[in-house]
Amino acid sequence: MKRTKNVPRFTRTGMLVCFLKGSLGLFAVSILCNLFMTFLLVLIPQLIGFTVDCVIGTEEVSSAYEVFVRLFGGLEVLKEKIWLVALVVVALSLVTAFFRYGNNFFTQHANQIMLKRMRDMLFSHLQRLPLAWHHMHNTGDVIQRCTSDVDAISNFVSGQLVTLLRIVIMIALSLTLMYLTDVRLALITTAFLPAVVGYSTVFFARLLPQYQKCDEEEGVLSTIAQENFTGVRVVRAFGREREERDKFETQNVHYTGQWVRVMRESALFWTTSDLLTALQLLFILIFGTVFCVNGSLSAGDLIVFISYNTLLVGPMNMLGRVISNMSRAGIALGRIAEIMNAKEEVYGKREPLHGDIVFDHVTFAYEDGKPVLSDVSFTVKEGTTLGILGGTGSGKSTIAYLLDGLYPLTSGTITIGGKDISKLSPATVRGAVGFVLQEGFLFSRTIGENIAIAAPEAGEADIRRAAHLACVDEHIEAFPEGYATEVGERGVTLSGGQKQRVSIARTLMRKTPVLIFDDSLSAVDSETDASIRARLGENLKGVTKFIISHRVTTVMGAEQLIVLEEGHIAEQGTHEELMKRGGIYRAIYEMQMSLPEDLKEELHG
Repeated sequence: MKRTKNVPRFTRTGMLVCFLKGSLGLFAVSILCNLFMTFLLVLIPQLIGFTVDCVIGTEEVSSAYEVFVRLFGGLEVLKEKIWLVALVVVALSLVTAFFRYGNNFFTQHANQIMLKRMRDMLFSHLQRLPLAWHHMHNTGDVIQRCTSDVDAISNFVSGQLVTLLRIVIMIALSLTLMYLTDVRLALITTAFLPAVVGYSTVFFARLLPQYQKCDEEEGVLSTIAQENFTGVRVVRAFGREREERDKFETQNVHYTGQWVRVMRESALFWTTSDLLTALQLLFILIFGTVFCVNGSLSAGDLIVFISYNTLLVGPMNMLGRVISNMSRAGIALGRIAEIMNAKEEVYGKREPLHGDIVFDHVTFAYEDGKPVLSDVSFTVKEGTTLGILGGTGSGKSTIAYLLDGLYPLTSGTITIGGKDISKLSPATVRGAVGFVLQEGFLFSRTIGENIAIAAPEAGEADIRRAAHLACVDEHIEAFPEGYATEVGERGVTLSGGQKQRVSIARTLMRKTPVLIFDDSLSAVDSETDASIRARLGENLKGVTKFIISHRVTTVMGAEQLIVLEEGHIAEQGTHEELMKRGGIYRAIYEMQMSLPEDLKEELHG
C-alpha cells in the first residue's frame, strides 16, 4: 500500500477557484452592487452638466433629458425650483452609498468565508503531510505562509479582484461618455492613457521582487521569534536574552529597511503619477476653455468632461497597481501551492498487528544524503524488551522513527509479525506502536485531558491507572486541582520529569503491543526510573518494549541489548554477555558506575 498519495496538482488559478467555493454567490452579489454603483457614479455628472447648461443656462434640452424634465413639470419648474435637481443628485448619491455599502458588506462576508476555507484546507493538509516534510521546512516560514500569504490573497480578492471589474467598466463608460461629450478633449485624454497605465504597470512590476523580498524577510523574522518563544527556558537558563534580542533586532532592521525601500518607491510613484494626471488636467482645462470661448463646447459639457476625467484618473492609476498586486498575489498563491501540492500521507485503515520485530539490513539517510543507519539488523521477540545504547548522533532515535513508520527506508526492510511495514498503512503501524519522545510535548490543557488525548473515550479510572504506571499519580494528586490542573503552553507548569511521565501515561492509554521509550526517562532520577520500569514490567507482560537511553542502568535489565556507534551495531547481546566481552558497553558501564555521586545524579536526571 502506498504511504503517500499525490494530491491534485493545483495551478494558481485552480487553487484560487477552489478557495472561492462557497463564496462565489456572495461575490456575485457584490459585483452587481459594484455595477449599479458605477452606473450611478457616471450618471451624476450628467445631471450636473444638464443643470449648468439648461437649468441655469439657456441651452436647449436634449432628447435624453425630456422624460426627466416632464417628470418634474417642465423646465420652467426646474428653473424656479433648482433645489429639485439638487435633491435628485443627493438621492442618487444616497443610493450610490447604499450600493457601496452592499458592495463592501458582501465582499467582506464572502472574503471571510473564503479565508475560513483557506485556513481549513491548509491546516487539514498540513496535518496529513509526512513528518519528513515538516522536518524540511522551518515552522516560522510555514506559519508565515499560512498567515501573511493568506492575507495577501485575501486582500487581493476582496480589495482588488472585485474592484478590477469596476475599474474596467468605469474606464469603458467614462471614455465612452467623454467621446460622446467632446471628441477633441477625449483624444487628449486618450493620448495620456498609455503613459499613465504604462508607468503604473512598469513601476509596480519593478516593485514585485521587493515585495517578495519583504515576504522572505518576514519569514526569517517569524522563525527567529518562534524559536525564541519555544526555547524561552533555554534562553533564560543560559542568560542569552541579549544575544537573542540582538539577533531579532538585526533581522528586524533588515525587514524594516526592506519595507522602507518599498514605501519610498511607492511615494515616488504616487508623486509622479499625480504630476502626470495634473498635466493631463491642465491640457483639458486649456483646450476646454478655448472651445468654450469659441462656442464649440458648453460650460456644462466641460464640467461633465472634467468630472469624467476625475472618475477616470483614479481607476487608471489603480489599474497598474491591481496588475502588480495580481502578481504579488500570484507569488503568495505559489508559496501556498508548494504546501497544497505536497504529497499527503495516506493514513488508511487500522488492522491488527503484532509479532516479532525484525530489522533486516536497514539503511537510512535524511535529505542531506549522509547515512544515519548503515546495514542494521536485529530481531526482537514478541513480548521481550530491547535496550538501545549509544552516543549522540549514533542513530538511536532514528530506529524509533523508522519503526513508527515516520520515514521511508533507504534500503532494507522492517517487519512486524512477518509483515513489511512499508506495505502497511500508517494507521496499522502507528496503531501497533506507542511512542514516547524524550521531550514530552504537552498541550495547553489539563493534565487529565493530556493523558486522555490518545484515548478520548477512556474513563477516569483508566487515566489514573496510566498515571500510576508512569509513577506520576502522586505528583498530580498533590496539585490543588489534581487532574484538572492546567499545564500551560507546552506543559510549562510541570518539571521536565513530570512532563516525561505524563507523556508516558498518555502513550500507555493506547494499549499498543509495541512501546518505544526514546530516552523518555532521562529527566527522572534513578530511583523513579527503576520504579517506572518495574511497574511497566509487572503490568505490561506480552508487550514488546524498545528502551532507548544513554544510561546503562536504564537498559541493562532488557533481554537484549544493542550498542550503536555511528549508525552501525557495534555490539549486541545481553548485559552479562556484553560485560564479559569487554567492549564498548563495558567501558560505558564502568565509566558511569565510577562517577562521583553528584555527577552520577546529574547523569540520572
